Amino acid sequence: MSPSRPVILAAIAVACVVVSAPLAAQLDYRNLDDHRPVRTEDAYAIERYAFEFMLPAEYGADVSGERTLVLAPEAAYGIVMNGQLGIKLPVALRRDDGAEDEWGLAGPRLFALYNLNTEGPSLPGFALRTDLALPVGGLAGSGARLSVKAMATRGWGLTRLHVNAGASFGAGGADAAVDAEPDWMVTAALDRTLLRHSLLFIGELAVLRMPGSSATEVTASVGTRYQLTPTLVLDGGVGRRLTSDAGPDYELTVGLTHAFGIAGLMPRGGS
Repeated sequence: MSPSRPVILAAIAVACVVVSAPLAAQLDYRNLDDHRPVRTEDAYAIERYAFEFMLPAEYGADVSGERTLVLAPEAAYGIVMNGQLGIKLPVALRRDDGAEDEWGLAGPRLFALYNLNTEGPSLPGFALRTDLALPVGGLAGSGARLSVKAMATRGWGLTRLHVNAGASFGAGGADAAVDAEPDWMVTAALDRTLLRHSLLFIGELAVLRMPGSSATEVTASVGTRYQLTPTLVLDGGVGRRLTSDAGPDYELTVGLTHAFGIAGLMPRGGS
């Protein structure tokens, strides 16, 4: 894939944002999406009939010396109440000492998320998510890879705690050059709302095992999400390994999220 392809994908996403009709005021700054800005996500789907476009970028420098830049335009749709479907198109640049730079599609992802219940007096909110990584692109794995994740969210006023646990199956992870899902992971994140409900700070601890590795990674990350407008959110984060033999020396994320609706797809008569 030529370096111009990511620009084309980004242009298409921006065009969709421009022609869309915004929804009523959102609280999207509080939604923790996958890698936006930390690995942990909350247990809630986007609103029914809502669209969400994300334009994230992630840079990582691994302990092995490998460096990667991943651009992953993502679109999601609230297809049912408490449920969403989505697609992610990661395009990556991979650089390793002594080797030529590699550009390529890093395996499109199809995903679905369903919120089983909202938070109540005694139970947190629970959700399940499944992702399918396809073996398409020069930096993708040689086979499909299925990931399953369970999520729980519990709030206390302006503070919320999130716990994720997941596992991946299939042979497409060990030979994927970048952006592979871990064989297993357990993460916990704490977030806090500040500045009149428009700014969110997040801290995360993650334990995981990447495919093809015998070492367990332990990483710590912090991030923030800021609501620029009722439908536009800016996020950013930084993470680093806590173990000496596995994980990133550092990784940086930044992105924009736009939530909107399309009038022609909304049900008539309030149905």
